[in-house]
Amino acid sequence: MPLTLTQSVVNYVCSLAEISLARWLQLIAGLFCFAVGIAQCKTADIGLGPWDVFADGISKTLGLSYGTAIMVVGWPLLLLWIPLRQRPGIATVANIMLIGNFVNVVLPLSPQFENLAIRITQYLLGIVITGFGTGLYVGARLGTGPRDGLMMGLTRMTGWSVRTARTCIEVVVLTLGWMMGGGVGIGTVLTALFIGPVIQWWFRLMKLRAK
Repeated sequence: MPLTLTQSVVNYVCSLAEISLARWLQLIAGLFCFAVGIAQCKTADIGLGPWDVFADGISKTLGLSYGTAIMVVGWPLLLLWIPLRQRPGIATVANIMLIGNFVNVVLPLSPQFENLAIRITQYLLGIVITGFGTGLYVGARLGTGPRDGLMMGLTRMTGWSVRTARTCIEVVVLTLGWMMGGGVGIGTVLTALFIGPVIQWWFRLMKLRAK
């Protein structure tokens, strides 16, 4: 017998209550670190990764703060989950709601430098912090972010490899972001080269498995 809406809501609330405080804190800490990393990459002002170029383009087009633009990007992505039969988890919603707000808080506090070498170092540090945050929030085992869910759903539905699905998605969002004035530069190349290995390194250090 199918569950009523009320029963579904009650079951969902009960599932939230069963999550330990440690996992909640790990999720929030991971998303905060993720936001700190994004803020450092943005402040370095040498270009951004594909999704961040997209958010930057939306920020400039709509006149939104950068963090708010990140949230604006997240919600429509969930609509793309429907035909891919992906189910959002707690971390999915938290990812959308918290990262953008955290970025809005951290970004004005992030140091700005004139020297290009220091800015490149700041960007690389941002990648390392982002990778650490990814490992923390994924390790909480409360679901994936909207971008990762889109990638995994596309992989499952098409039979493509994760690398192919991710590349196709990022080429599309990078192009759209660039057309809207998003920042493309050295940072875009650095993200392409290092974000994957850095996340893999943190996963290995934290003894996590990519699912």
